Amino acid sequence: MFIQTEATPNPATLKFLPGRDVMGAGTADFPTSASAAKSPLATRLFEVEGVVGVFFGADFVTVTKTETVEWHHLKPAVLGAIMEHFTTDDPVMAEGAAPGAADESYDEADADIVAQIRDLIENRVRPAVAQDGGDIVFRGYDQGIVLLEMQGSCSGCPSSLATLKMGIENMLRHYIPEVVEVRPV
Repeated sequence: MFIQTEATPNPATLKFLPGRDVMGAGTADFPTSASAAKSPLATRLFEVEGVVGVFFGADFVTVTKTETVEWHHLKPAVLGAIMEHFTTDDPVMAEGAAPGAADESYDEADADIVAQIRDLIENRVRPAVAQDGGDIVFRGYDQGIVLLEMQGSCSGCPSSLATLKMGIENMLRHYIPEVVEVRPV
């Protein structure tokens, strides 16, 4: 099994491409080892000393490390854990465990605006963010303010605020005049 790696804009994360489906559809974010209980693969990755976050995309795994360990020391252990997992044919997610539904907050009177926001995020933003090993999740809309959560390599990335403000906010404001600001959750 050959696993490719790609750097991400976040120096604390690395994207691993095992050459097969990871989630297939959807994503799963594990920001702590306690949250990894519903995934045998995430649990295995958190057993590697220095791993502090795991994220699954359709065909990739993004791993976040502590500041105290360097990738050249951590990368072989992470590659080994991913390879071991996929060669044993264990499931990525435990049986019956599905990614959690996102908590969303918005007024039903704004349902049309929220539908437009979701459509733009799904079709224009998420594919680009996935290329960098992350995801973006709609969390709410209130009086022109859009709340978004960055996940995977985008969570804690030094450039994520610029991505939200300069990229996503400008695009949403262009297409949806009711949007006045985008804030991270």
